[in-house]
Amino acid sequence: MRVKQALFLVGGKGTRLGSLTAATPKPLLEISPGVTFLDVLIEQFARHGFSDIILLAGHMAEQFQSRYHLRQHGGATMTVVCEPEPAGTGGALHAARDYLDDWFVMSNGDSYFDINLRSLTKPPVAGTIGRLALRNEKNVSRFGTVQVQGPRVTAFREKQAHIEGGGLINAGVYLLNRSVLDAIPPICSLERDVFPGLARARQLEGQVFDGYFLDMGLPDTYQLATLEMPARRQRPVAFFDRDGVLNQDHGYTHRVADLAWIKGAREAILLLNEAGYLVIVVTNQGGIGLGHYGLADMQAFHDRMQNDLANDGAHIDAFYHCPYHPNATTADYRHSNHPDRKPNPGMILRALDEWPVRLAGSFLIGDRDSDAMAAARAGIPGYLFDGVDVLATVSRILQDQKR
Repeated sequence: MRVKQALFLVGGKGTRLGSLTAATPKPLLEISPGVTFLDVLIEQFARHGFSDIILLAGHMAEQFQSRYHLRQHGGATMTVVCEPEPAGTGGALHAARDYLDDWFVMSNGDSYFDINLRSLTKPPVAGTIGRLALRNEKNVSRFGTVQVQGPRVTAFREKQAHIEGGGLINAGVYLLNRSVLDAIPPICSLERDVFPGLARARQLEGQVFDGYFLDMGLPDTYQLATLEMPARRQRPVAFFDRDGVLNQDHGYTHRVADLAWIKGAREAILLLNEAGYLVIVVTNQGGIGLGHYGLADMQAFHDRMQNDLANDGAHIDAFYHCPYHPNATTADYRHSNHPDRKPNPGMILRALDEWPVRLAGSFLIGDRDSDAMAAARAGIPGYLFDGVDVLATVSRILQDQKR
């Protein structure tokens, strides 16, 4: 199951932030020059492969429309849906009922949870309508707590001044089935009015994550967002060559039916996802230029890779390809030494420019000298895959980095 739709609740007034939100909606406050809090959330979801992003707006909705409606970001198309009047978090979802896929992810627009979102969207057990991302918190006075038994959420406890040892909180990110609409009246709160009933009916799962969490709804936590989140956007990147490293190389491999994963490749990608790495494929695809297959064939192949990975709770953040070849059949793709064609570093350099990359810890794994040369020219370490087990190779690299 590969969920592609994500919804953000951005309709609140943000009154606790005082004058900061007098003329600006809370999610549109900047955490660095020109970058809003919502920009960071959208970036996070888009890189996890959510291509249909819906903003559920209300208060000052026109600002969301002018900045995001029908715009593209990281391969995702954004739509703004405005609720006609304040109707709570459940009412906002009810207003978007005509847009919903069978399964979708929903997130608060004023909190950031740095987790592997694909792990949250792994296929749930039969009878499940929703899954909540949970987090252990020492101070739960702002949040209330969630009770679980195995994977099932069993109950919710209201906010309390102090609970010894803390507890699990609802972190504001949900996987939901559109059948949840049957339990949602036009005006309601998901958290107070809907989720407790689903928990009693044993239709709600909880999954605990331990990633960085920040709710920027108070002046001090918003200030914390401006101090911490710009640096947290930057991540090391693991670059992979494709054929011969992630999948078996059959020679100009392009047919979906020919996708055969190399041992440990999917597990290695999941490991890197969980470790907070960007995972980016950089692949020479001269077969396009030579006329062996088309761009659509390659994209279908990559889509199948993402579908397989989604079932593991994993994902590839981006694919960069070079279709140019010295002997290409068309002039558009004919180039004697294109900057993107490895051993040239063009694809890597473009990725370093287009993504918030932290060079420390970044690396590339390939199966040819041309891969290692491209990495060296881009200023990052390059490793040659030994053809045995990709997970073992990645694990060794990560262990070496800790020394």
